[in-house]
Amino acid sequence: MEFHKDEPLTPNGRLFLQPEFNHITTCAIGFKHPLNIQSIKTEFLNSYILKHPRMSSLFVIDEHGNEFWRRTQIDLDDHLIIHPPQNPGFELFETDEKLQEEYINAILSDFAVSCPLSTDKPLWELHFYVDLKCMVFRLHHALGDGISLMSLYLASCRRLDGTKFDGSVNVTKAAEIKKGVKSKSKSKSKYGIEGLWSMLKMIWWTILSVLDFIGRCSSLVKDTRTVLSGGDGVELWPRMAASAKFSLQDMKTVKAAIPGATINDVLFGVISSGFSKYLKIQSPHAIKEGLQITGIAMVNLRKKPGLQVASKLNHRVVCNTTFMFTNMVGPQEEMTLAGNPMTFIRSSSTSLPQAIIMHMMSYAGIANMQILVAKDIIPNPRFLANCFQDALVEMKNAALIYPTNK
Repeated sequence: MEFHKDEPLTPNGRLFLQPEFNHITTCAIGFKHPLNIQSIKTEFLNSYILKHPRMSSLFVIDEHGNEFWRRTQIDLDDHLIIHPPQNPGFELFETDEKLQEEYINAILSDFAVSCPLSTDKPLWELHFYVDLKCMVFRLHHALGDGISLMSLYLASCRRLDGTKFDGSVNVTKAAEIKKGVKSKSKSKSKYGIEGLWSMLKMIWWTILSVLDFIGRCSSLVKDTRTVLSGGDGVELWPRMAASAKFSLQDMKTVKAAIPGATINDVLFGVISSGFSKYLKIQSPHAIKEGLQITGIAMVNLRKKPGLQVASKLNHRVVCNTTFMFTNMVGPQEEMTLAGNPMTFIRSSSTSLPQAIIMHMMSYAGIANMQILVAKDIIPNPRFLANCFQDALVEMKNAALIYPTNK
């Protein structure tokens, strides 16, 4: 019998298990054909998922209050949950994609404020909705970040031609990053005073950002209240979800028209324009010169080791902003699980103390942004999703007027 020593939680793990940040990631995966649960179960039994230390460990607290991961034997059936058919029936979901999306979003909304994961087993579950041709993966964020968890799942998938997928969702090579940094530094060195001015501006904005962060930690700095703002205990309020879909090619068209822009720059432009559209219609008198709406953007800093800020500090910063946003690059080609092609990947999470939480996941040329809102604040998240989609269309049309920057 193999013996495994208990492992203490990492600072990240302790952060996400705190009452303020009991954070659960929910990932909905759609399929082209009806689900064959036995085939999927066989695929998981033979995958690395069940062998991964975090996926096969219990969260335990000893008599001294110390928190540990303790390895245990996995019984896959304890983690599989098969749900009965939804009301309309399989035939309607087959022909009405919007109805299917509506039901899936309703499921994700319910998961956002209910159904905590049981600590009697490793902190993950796999839900099957056969009539919706959808599988929902629920994992506690203490098990890993979005990139590591998605890589773990994709390692069980295959390409359409049947070849294995390595599970990598990071499409930028380190060598290319270094090359880009080197070329940028060279171009700046050509311009002497211009390069110095750019550095001074960077230092200035860094100082302002640090001061803003300190202000939000102490609650001295807060966003101006708008119809998008939450309230005390908003993380416990009922939620609604909607999906915005973007073409990666449209984003690249906009990016090409703006010197030095990145896809993330385009994305934040879409978010800014989308919020402006929403506010102009929902609260036209609220938009004033200098109105600031601040968001938290989660990024991967795996190559920067170090300790995390405390959970209460994180919670205070989040409380003093309006929205949270994450963006993750998925596979650029179609994938299959147990021979069944996947049609979409949408990520969501349990509620944070903000009225708006957005997660973007790209897959096979389409970026799905899952928008989770407090329904008492934003009763029609579908309209907000349309604002974001319309913003990208307008930006693309404007970009086509100008010559492409090469």
